[in-house]
Amino acid sequence: MQTVQAGSSQNNGSLPDTTSLSNATIEQIYGELLRRIGEDPTRDGLLKTPERMQKSLAFLTRGYKQSATEILRGALFDVEYDEMVIVRDIEFYSLCEHHMLPFFGKAHVAYIPKGKVIGLSKVARLVDVFARRLQVQERMTRQIADSIVDAIDPQGVAVILEAQHLCMMMRGVEKQQSITTTSAMLGAFRNSPQTRNEFLSLIRRPQAL
Repeated sequence: MQTVQAGSSQNNGSLPDTTSLSNATIEQIYGELLRRIGEDPTRDGLLKTPERMQKSLAFLTRGYKQSATEILRGALFDVEYDEMVIVRDIEFYSLCEHHMLPFFGKAHVAYIPKGKVIGLSKVARLVDVFARRLQVQERMTRQIADSIVDAIDPQGVAVILEAQHLCMMMRGVEKQQSITTTSAMLGAFRNSPQTRNEFLSLIRRPQAL
């Protein structure tokens, strides 16, 4: 069991000598992190920082406590409609699992129903469920698509994510204008070029509102 040596525990969340990482609070670990990077967690500006960081992390990763299945199944409706449904330009914010730096952008989600449709707001909530976890954009794209397939077994699902990654913008290659695009095309969107092209054309149209 690893023990982190630090001074006596203060309100800044630093670890006492007898506290191991396995039973330390997140607030205490953040306090120790500030100390390790050369800061003084007891100074005015940082006294509440470990507490704020703990609350921020809980908010940014709240997707772990949410169920995509429950969200979608709570708003399914029987409808005689078999044309494309698109919810585009859904803003999302996530954390890259490699560096825990933000990546953010827009999601475009489409499906062709087969007897059931999803409440429109639930599509946006579904994006948030997976965005509010440590993620890679490629996996998040597929998770959104697979969840819709599992919930309503549609004729097809298409998901495109367009995002900027601070791990590329603030560090490493430092390319501020780069945008990463990922897609998942399932069912009719994979098998029919016409359907896929219709989706791509519609999400590229200027917003009318």
